[in-house]
Amino acid sequence: MTETRTLVIKATSGADRPEVANQALTVAAAAVAAGADVSLWLTGEASWFALPGRAATLTLEHAAPLADLLDVVLEAGQVTVCTQCAVRRDIGPDDVIAGVRIAGAPTFVDEVLAPGAQALVY
Repeated sequence: MTETRTLVIKATSGADRPEVANQALTVAAAAVAAGADVSLWLTGEASWFALPGRAATLTLEHAAPLADLLDVVLEAGQVTVCTQCAVRRDIGPDDVIAGVRIAGAPTFVDEVLAPGAQALVY
């Protein structure tokens, strides 16, 4: 029996670093397509992508639209906004896209320390 691996991706960049932001979501969507369990964490400026319509505002030449990538991850993975990041930006549970949760460091640590987990930070 093959062990299911979980890929935990922490995205730290938003419109301030569009290539890095797009790369994080591209890898997350590719991992979902490959059948991996994916947990995408939106932290720092990436937290804004949890709000309706915000991912669509980032465009990058020769890259898949960020909103489409986020939709792929939301369909089959978990998307989380860091609690502290959300509070600093006045983002509450009622503000985020359906399916996005807000959680803190203990949840992140549990995910990255789980057997079979691999963590990437962008």
